[in-house]
Amino acid sequence: MLRGLYNAAAGMITQQRRHDTVTQNIVNLNTAGYKQTDSVQRSFPEVLVSMVGGGAASPNRTIGKLNTGVFAEESLSLHRQGALRETGKVTDFAIVSELGLTGRNGENVPFDASGKYINDNGDVIYRPEAFFTVLDHQGEVRYTRNGQFHVSDTGNVLTAAGYQVLDANNEPIVLTGTAGNLTVNEQGQILSEAGNGAGVTLGITVVDNPHQLVREGEGLFRLDSADRGGARFLAAEDRAIIRQGFIEASNVDPSQSMVELTAALRAYETNQKVVQFYDKTLEKTVNEIGRV
Repeated sequence: MLRGLYNAAAGMITQQRRHDTVTQNIVNLNTAGYKQTDSVQRSFPEVLVSMVGGGAASPNRTIGKLNTGVFAEESLSLHRQGALRETGKVTDFAIVSELGLTGRNGENVPFDASGKYINDNGDVIYRPEAFFTVLDHQGEVRYTRNGQFHVSDTGNVLTAAGYQVLDANNEPIVLTGTAGNLTVNEQGQILSEAGNGAGVTLGITVVDNPHQLVREGEGLFRLDSADRGGARFLAAEDRAIIRQGFIEASNVDPSQSMVELTAALRAYETNQKVVQFYDKTLEKTVNEIGRV
């Protein structure tokens, strides 16, 4: 009986985490470059249930397998292209990417809507994604899709949170002219007149496996190991362009998020009622049956 109580309690914890994940998505509906987070649940490993004392010939007769509950295993970011929103600001940028991979036979890998493909051998392949390259306050390289930049009084190109934007050589971008004359083409090259950063290219990093990225907050991601994520700078043949005067909106689906929120709430209430049922049963066992 207690096993069922533990299962219900585990279900409540899992649905609470699912609820928190969806709430985070809804809060960031208007956050530029935000990528939706999905909570992944799975069951605990199954246990083999045996009947002890089943007879001399079969002292441990097998009954079957039993699941021991569910838990929120991890949260995965959905790196799907968000819609573009025009701002008209010369320091706003958006990455429009449709990066692909080529299979062994030269065909394009058919990724699904989430950017994942499973081949015949069961191997999971993810669509590469492009990111702006920035430097955090500790001097570590980070990645973001939020292109709401601004230029400081010293000419440094910074993110909305004040992180330094890097060029294709991993060097800080510093402008010596006025930001109003800033012009960037679709390849990320600054085309302004000499003395205003001309010849510099925005640092766009392609991560071959974006699910190796770790979310840090404020729209930043990090790679614990560049080799595992396959980080490299954008190549000429990559299908990605930079749009100046635009920002990428959040890719959160508000309708689906509300459905997920309601489903998590209902599942939590169901598990809560199971816990209350076991509590009343135990109370009856102790207070009434125990006195007989």
